Amino acid sequence: MATAVPAERDAVARALAEAPARDVLAVGVGPAAAAAGTATALARAAAEGRPFGLVVSAGIGGGFPSGLPPAAPVGSLVVADEITVADLGAETPDGFAPVTELGFGAVTHRPPPSLVREVAEACGAATGTVLTVSTVTGSAERAAGLRLRHPRALAEAMEGFGVAEAAALHGLPVLEVRAVSNPVGPRDRAAWRIGDALSALSDAFGKFAPVLRSWNTHD
Repeated sequence: MATAVPAERDAVARALAEAPARDVLAVGVGPAAAAAGTATALARAAAEGRPFGLVVSAGIGGGFPSGLPPAAPVGSLVVADEITVADLGAETPDGFAPVTELGFGAVTHRPPPSLVREVAEACGAATGTVLTVSTVTGSAERAAGLRLRHPRALAEAMEGFGVAEAAALHGLPVLEVRAVSNPVGPRDRAAWRIGDALSALSDAFGKFAPVLRSWNTHD
């Protein structure tokens, strides 16, 4: 499990009390730190002869609470069926162009559909696109622009795509789970519910931990 910060790591670890410390890590904030930290952990595990079979990006994030459906209000859970980097590309006279339109890389990773379905059913989560951003959205205009480009987006966070890139490098499936702590849009710290979101994250992992233990690659 790869989280950004220790508070998220601890929330997940509480639900997985029997998990070794190496299995739940805080790898840093942002896609670059997440990719580097996750790749390092995966390489170390492989070198020790104890490779992982699945990589999970977990934490809290912003949810798109209204506008085009679907929506993810504060307090809800989201399981990504697509992990998409939203701001990797170039500005053009015609608007934003993702890096794939420039002839490079990838912008989306897709977790195993059966795993997404089983995890979401176990914890009552919504499924949809989770966006990875390097700059957290702070205006209604940017939130609307993201939903226009990504109409299935439920949430945004800063690490999922980095974790997914590291998993892909090692040939491993990836999953992203987010508990919504705040609405995507104008920054209003008074409206954030970080403690509640961390509790929801811990509760969710407690509910779907058996799915993670029993799941094997069959997609």
